[in-house]
Amino acid sequence: MRLSGSTALITGGGKRLGRATALALASEGASVVVHYQKSEEAAEQCADAARRLGVKAWTIRADLADAEACEGLLDGACEQAGPIDILVNNASIFPRNTLLDMTLRDVAENVQVNAMAPFLLSRSLAAQRRGGAIVNILDTRVVHYDRVHAAYHLSKRMLLTLTRMMALEFAPLVRVNAVAPGLILPPPGEDESYLQKMAGSVPLQRIGSEEEITAAIIFLLRSEFITGQVIFVDGGFHMKGSVYGL
Repeated sequence: MRLSGSTALITGGGKRLGRATALALASEGASVVVHYQKSEEAAEQCADAARRLGVKAWTIRADLADAEACEGLLDGACEQAGPIDILVNNASIFPRNTLLDMTLRDVAENVQVNAMAPFLLSRSLAAQRRGGAIVNILDTRVVHYDRVHAAYHLSKRMLLTLTRMMALEFAPLVRVNAVAPGLILPPPGEDESYLQKMAGSVPLQRIGSEEEITAAIIFLLRSEFITGQVIFVDGGFHMKGSVYGL
């Protein structure tokens, strides 16, 4: 797949991995639509940075916790930018809770933002009937258990299953893959020392970088005979069988 001349929608594109992804795609010649909910200034700054790389860029607001807003997000992006070729489902929420204290509302909110929003957006892209590629952002712990983010963990496991289901249902026009990051960025409220303390738990004995995540995303977008796959960019952490939080 040629990235130059294509148009990508990146959810949560104003900050962190979303911003890195938007600018990596812009560096490859793709125009970008930067989605945000609250971080309008960051999204506009990301779009400006993309334009300086020589591509077109737009911003669009939508609350992914609102199913109706999700249903209309891709259409809104198309109104600004034309048909969308690439969708990167990056946005997520990451609340702290366990099976002992999470509520049904916690589960519903996490499932809506972290699983159903990517599904609704992906289905809208497939409905264009013109081909395209989707990359979902998972989490290295999706194959194990993150007990202190239980509702989040459930929702990401759901997105893993949806990735495989959509890869079959949307073929042959649309490819659907995923990237599962490991220790890349500290969670909200933590700093770099949080990552450094955990680096020893990684087989490769180091933390990763945003560039390593975006390289995996671009690889999947370019690889036209790959669908339904997950690339773990985690230094081998997913093979350890650990339970985070015990």
